[in-house]
Formats: sequence, structure tokens, C-alpha cells
Amino acid sequence: MVNTTNKPNKYSIPVFLLIAYGFSWLFWVPEALIAQNIWAAPEGVKNILALNLGGWGPLIGAIVTTFIYQKGAGLKAFLKRGFMVRLGKWWWVVLLTFPVLIGGSLALSVLFGNPAPEFEALAQPAILPIAFVIIFFTSGPLQEEFGWRGYAFEHLRNKYSALTAAILAGLMWGLWHLPLFFVPRAEDYYNRPMWGLLLTTILVGIILAWFYANTQGSIFAAMVGHAMFNWSNWVFPALKSDSAALILFGLYFLAVGYIIWQYGRKTLTKV
Repeated sequence: MVNTTNKPNKYSIPVFLLIAYGFSWLFWVPEALIAQNIWAAPEGVKNILALNLGGWGPLIGAIVTTFIYQKGAGLKAFLKRGFMVRLGKWWWVVLLTFPVLIGGSLALSVLFGNPAPEFEALAQPAILPIAFVIIFFTSGPLQEEFGWRGYAFEHLRNKYSALTAAILAGLMWGLWHLPLFFVPRAEDYYNRPMWGLLLTTILVGIILAWFYANTQGSIFAAMVGHAMFNWSNWVFPALKSDSAALILFGLYFLAVGYIIWQYGRKTLTKV
């Protein structure tokens, strides 16, 4: 287990959340107010909001809070965990878990007689690896995993079991998205009830924490896992099918149940 704190501080998580939520919501709340026709914002404000800077809140929160409590040396050690690329056999686990779960949910849905959605991404196979790189750097993994797994989960598991820490970090991750439900967006998550996203971030958060815990605290592993989650939802659009979405929840529960059974709730590892 990697301990990123020289001396645990009871204020570290609240400070991290204040910065992460505060930075993101500084952009997302005005965006929601504009979308709901509550605020007629000036064009300059709209131009700033169009830069989509809100997603960087967790990364900024993790960096600033780490520097506050651990100074330069602690921040350097923290950032290095984003470059821990030697994952061994866990490369396969990290790369395949979400394609199997999400693609499997669609396959089972079709097997049960439900219509399949259009696989627009698979119609252009050459862009699949390019899309993964774009998703990794711009659609959540880089912006979020330093915060939710690298900082929140890591600090919480110093106080709670790894399972409880993963659930709490997943809940923080889900609630962070709240303003986006009031803005028209293309992602399927925001076209369904918010409880679905919260349940997803908790279950997926446990799986990402499992990757992280079993790779000696590699934030890179969590980022790749997060990228595979987003990429797989794009390649296999299970959320466009009610039946596939329900099956996917079932598969997430089975995967989490397996993790707890085989690795234990205390550390989520066999060590």
C-alpha cells in the first residue's frame, strides 16, 4: 500500500473536495444557469465556458492539497505515480475488464432477443486507437484519476477499509457531476436519472480502486482503466439500450462481488 501522506491530516479530504468541486462548479454552475435560461450571460463568459475547463478540478485539487500538506517533495512523489507504467499482468486486467463487461452486456441483451444499437465507432476501426488517446488526455482520465483514486481513495483508505474508501471516493466522483445534469450533453449518462450515474461511479470506482491497489498505487493504471471505461461505452453503446444497461449493472455487481470475495474488503488485494 502506498501512503502519500507523511502525517495524515483530518482536513486533507475536505480541502481537496473544496478545491476540486469549487474549481469545476465555478464553470459548470454558470453553464447550467445559462442552459436553464436562468442567466443571460455575456458573450465573454460563454466563450470562457466553451473552453471546457471544469473537468480539471480533481487534478487541480489533488495537486494543490498535496502541496499544502506535503510540500514540494510530496507533490513530486505524488505526480510520479501517474507515470508508473510497469503493471505486469495487470495490464491485461486494466485493458480488458471494461470492454468485456460493457461489450458483454450488449451481447447478452441481443442474445435475449433485444435489438442492437448502431455500432458507429466500429464502422471506423482505424480511429479506435486514436480515440483512446484523445479520451485519455481530454475526457476524464487525466483530469480526474489523480483526484478520485490517487488522492481521495488513497487518503481515505488510511482511515477506512479499502472497500469503504472506494465507495466514498466513488460517491464523491458521482456527486461532482451534478451540475452537468442541467446542461444538454451528448453523453448517455446525463440522459438518464442521476441515481444511475451515482451507482455507476460507485461500482466502477471500486473496480478502478482495485486496479490502483494492485499496482502499488499506480495512478497511471487508474487512468488507463478510466479511459477504457469511457472508450468502451463509446465503442459498445450499452446505455442506449435499456435492457443492456440493466444487464451492465448486473455485471458490475458481479465483478465487484468477485473482487470482494477474492481480494477482501480490507485492502482489495491479496497481499
